[in-house]
Amino acid sequence: MADFGIDVDPGEVGFDEQRLQRIDTHFRRYVDDGRLAGWQVMVSRRGRVAHLSSYGLADKEEQRPVETDTIWRIYSMTKPVTSVAAMMLWEQGLLELNDPISRWLPEFADMRVYVGGSAAKPTTVPATEPVRVWHLLTHTAGLTYGFHRVHVTDEIYRNAGFEFGNPRGFDLAKCVEAWAQLPLAFEPGSEWLYSVATDVLGRLVEVVSGQPLDRFFADNICTPLGMTDTGFWVEPEQQHRLAALYALPAGGRESVRYDPLGDVIKRQPQWFSGGGGLASTTRDYTRFTWMLLNGGEYDGARLLSPRTVRYMTRNHLPGNADLQHYGRPLFAETRYDGVGFGLGYANVLDPAATKVAGNPGEFNWGGLASTGFWVDPVDDVTAVFMTQLMPSSTYPLRPQLRQLVYQALVD
Repeated sequence: MADFGIDVDPGEVGFDEQRLQRIDTHFRRYVDDGRLAGWQVMVSRRGRVAHLSSYGLADKEEQRPVETDTIWRIYSMTKPVTSVAAMMLWEQGLLELNDPISRWLPEFADMRVYVGGSAAKPTTVPATEPVRVWHLLTHTAGLTYGFHRVHVTDEIYRNAGFEFGNPRGFDLAKCVEAWAQLPLAFEPGSEWLYSVATDVLGRLVEVVSGQPLDRFFADNICTPLGMTDTGFWVEPEQQHRLAALYALPAGGRESVRYDPLGDVIKRQPQWFSGGGGLASTTRDYTRFTWMLLNGGEYDGARLLSPRTVRYMTRNHLPGNADLQHYGRPLFAETRYDGVGFGLGYANVLDPAATKVAGNPGEFNWGGLASTGFWVDPVDDVTAVFMTQLMPSSTYPLRPQLRQLVYQALVD
């Protein structure tokens, strides 16, 4: 497999080269009219890079262009990495998916569920179902995010100091202890709600493995896969490669720099967020997708068995439901008809329902700053898209990229 850079004629792997250029033509418009500062996209098939392109600026204020080694905040694209870490422990028999997490995190032993009232005076009842490992992996634990702003429990999280960050001085263990004191939005396993569940899963990895999350990632995932630029903070000597973070103001059209959140990655973190803490490069994350596409192995390093990867990336929502009907409504750039959720990944159940070309069995996720990836085992395709605009719901970048990649497949 390739290390980085285009290493195959697109026609040799079933792509029409001229049609691939439509990707660049389309996304250049986002930079030219000020919606994005810059972007990078890599498309591979059969483990060969068929398309790699960059456009625009990594930092508008410094007029620094996007380079092949630009470092990006990947936020929730951290979640699939954490899920792989947990399943590596599962393969060793150190945990089971049905295990109550209170076995290792006793603070979750007596959870309560919100049933009414205000954020200041919520009414709760004891949970009848424990939070289990599979609930964390599938976002069905009843946990939430403060930034959702669609439910009373979201406000309760914000009031406790959890919106995009965490209270000063809180490490991961303290965050998890605090979340366990807040009411669940619903009975575990009864609904899907995107949440801090993967951060709790990261803490579970720490306790079960006996290693801090950054060390577990480095020793067991990043170093074996050659992901040399992936970590929870960007060292000072590498910060000249870091893209700036931008946001779109309410009612605005041009993005503006957002350093209060963007600069967090420049400092050693007070907690290791398995739900959103990593920075990475297109090259590094592509190696991660190749490991998944190749059934858990890349370049001689086997992290998982092929059967485990297949099991993780199937739909685990009860009744084979999709997110549109099993999940709580959240503001996103696309509906979730025909999309299920596995152990750490969204997966396509019905491309006709999604209204985006693709195949059943494709799995994917994205990040807060509009980054995204997918792996398609049917057509043997992976794609990684990097940019730095929050929130990810601003523009339909991910479905548009799928549309442009699949129209270029001609075999």
